Amino acid sequence: MTKTITFNELRKIKDSLPNGTSHRIADELGVSVETVRNYFGGQNFREGKSCGIHIEPGPGGGLVVLDDTSILERALEILEETRISEVAHA
Repeated sequence: MTKTITFNELRKIKDSLPNGTSHRIADELGVSVETVRNYFGGQNFREGKSCGIHIEPGPGGGLVVLDDTSILERALEILEETRISEVAHA
């Protein structure tokens, strides 16, 4: 399933993730950590792969079309886990 969001929205999700999340997602999905970083806008294609993201210039940093949403979905799940944990400990 494809998804279209702005580049700024994608970076906001990445910046909201707890430390170490890129490694966790990489381990869980069986990809390299550089591939996860590339998914969120990194440019290290020597160490990581392209993950089927297509960026088109425009407002909000441009539009990003994600061919595979598995990394995004896992990142959002981790953000929700973190939010629930923070509420429980408040």
